[in-house]
Amino acid sequence: MKQRATILLVEDDTKLAGELRRVLEDEDYKVILAETGEKGLMLAEAQTCDLVITDFRLPGLNGMELVKRLRTAQPRLPVVLMTAHGTTEAAIEATKLGAYDYLQKPFDMPDLIELARKALASSRLMGEPVTMGDQPAARDALVGASRAMQEIYKEIGRVAAKPVTVLLRGETGTGKELLARAIYQHGGRTDKPFIAVNCAAIPETLIESELFGHERGAFTGADARRIGRFEQAHTGTIFLDEIGDMSPNTQVKLLRVIQEKCIQRLGGKETIPVDVRIIASTHRDLEKAMQEQQFREDLFYRLSVVVITLPPLRERREDIPALVHYFLRRFGRELGAERPSIQPEAIQFLAEQPWPGNVRELENAVRRALLLARGFSIGIEEVRQVSGGAVSHVPGASVIGSHVAELLAAASRGELENLRALVFETADRELFSQAIKRAQGNQAKAAGWLGVSRLTMREKLLQLGLHPRHEKENG
Repeated sequence: MKQRATILLVEDDTKLAGELRRVLEDEDYKVILAETGEKGLMLAEAQTCDLVITDFRLPGLNGMELVKRLRTAQPRLPVVLMTAHGTTEAAIEATKLGAYDYLQKPFDMPDLIELARKALASSRLMGEPVTMGDQPAARDALVGASRAMQEIYKEIGRVAAKPVTVLLRGETGTGKELLARAIYQHGGRTDKPFIAVNCAAIPETLIESELFGHERGAFTGADARRIGRFEQAHTGTIFLDEIGDMSPNTQVKLLRVIQEKCIQRLGGKETIPVDVRIIASTHRDLEKAMQEQQFREDLFYRLSVVVITLPPLRERREDIPALVHYFLRRFGRELGAERPSIQPEAIQFLAEQPWPGNVRELENAVRRALLLARGFSIGIEEVRQVSGGAVSHVPGASVIGSHVAELLAAASRGELENLRALVFETADRELFSQAIKRAQGNQAKAAGWLGVSRLTMREKLLQLGLHPRHEKENG
């Protein structure tokens, strides 16, 4: 089964420590408590931790010193500081020294949960190696022995150790993040931060603050200075995923960072030097975007010093059997299945599908097929049910289709309005309600089943008026 992440919580306030521990354990994390900085340092050195959350003010070794000591001993271990108003400036200095981020007290628990999720994701990106080829023990691997993939492996070897900007191109789902991590892990900055930013997932109004930070009062709600991702990545690597979605205004500022190797926080005048290697990715046609004046030509040439293009899965079908067996081993471990197997005709069927979602779509299909399979042996029927080209074989599809037809008929008679919103709300209510009941109130488990974040799970439950404890009692 998938191993739980371990969080070391350093807090001398017994009551607060107990409350934080309960909240984090509800999110399915393993929590280790320490009352002092010295004990926290000892525990971090004695056992494997994925994240440290520490108060700034501690008896003896304080949060600042703890960050320094942990940074020296375990540079990839993310540290989140909890700070009172009077210690905010010190917390900012600690962030410059290597702390992942900080939270100013009093804070809302969902903010802590979301920050922990991001920090743990950063820890995983830095800590879990990306291997090349089909290696059974690998958690993350670029799999394939095709000529196209052999060229990708060679490109990684050529550019990883060179301090050049790299642009990764390819359709959605081809594995650009894995490729970025492989370049980082084979380069000369492996003991420094690797910070990933999804430019498409951050609202345009927040992207500049996310990348470059902001000063207090820079905009409504900016009640304290915030360190941006470029400062966090200083001396390390930043991965700008889906850079083609970046706004023109932010493109100008990014161009300045590349040219002058410095940033200015939003609302600030101080020029801050940064030494960051940039790896960017996009699935968009940037040449067309430049023609339409949606992407700056000068930024494109600055980013594309080296360009690596990942081929779509349909152009390397010979790798599909290896990918299927790799995913089987990986999900077999997670699902507790010993030596899961797949029939040859099932592999042949998968190899013939178009896979518009590429490796990511195939990965999801294998996982779903393994869940459907009896005795963990996947046959042709299971892969037909989960493949993108076999929607008619999905259980219940005819029932869903009939229901939609009835609703459309009612809408055409003027009996219903806003049909799409109604269907989605009804589906969400059933989906989230049944998931949280089946998980017996465990939000982390239910979120994993649905493929959403814990924060999304929590927000949806609140939005729909579903209360996990109540669902657990009535489930």
